Amino acid sequence: MKIEQRQLIDDLQRRTKDCIGKVQQFKSLNQKQLNWKSAPDSWSILECLEHLNLYGDFYLVEIENRILKAPKSQHSLKFKSGFLGNYFAQSMLPKKGKIKKMKTFKDKNPLNSELSFSTLERFLKQQEKMLNLLEEARKLDLMKCKTAISISKWIKLQLGDTFRVVIYHNERHILQAKNVIQKMQLP
Repeated sequence: MKIEQRQLIDDLQRRTKDCIGKVQQFKSLNQKQLNWKSAPDSWSILECLEHLNLYGDFYLVEIENRILKAPKSQHSLKFKSGFLGNYFAQSMLPKKGKIKKMKTFKDKNPLNSELSFSTLERFLKQQEKMLNLLEEARKLDLMKCKTAISISKWIKLQLGDTFRVVIYHNERHILQAKNVIQKMQLP
């Protein structure tokens, strides 16, 4: 993937704001609806969001630390995704509105957690932080600044790819949460 760095950040900010808007709509649901599941081994709306919160706990800190340490110098106007980063990012995106099932790591699986409205608020706060980090990233070279990933501190991705992976992952699970609402068949 090749794109102007400015366009990439604009797109990622738009996607993040869209996620915020969709999650704001979940506030109209009650606690029972937010915790409803179509099957015992499926996730509720809050479990989808808690999964994202658990990843946000890692990635927001990692991204912020890398941004703070990165030199604020001349940056490239273009962003070219790395092979591995592009692979991870593309694997997160739903294809034709369908989510390809993936196994999640045990420490990021919120199945059967006791969750409340605070899960929604935590997610929204994390997304505001993401918007701020994206704005800060405009001053950096998204290809030279590298971040660790949650599954291995030895693998590093370009900052631009890390943003893509995290934000596409958010979109994926917000779509999953919206699918829970459809299965609920609310009036």
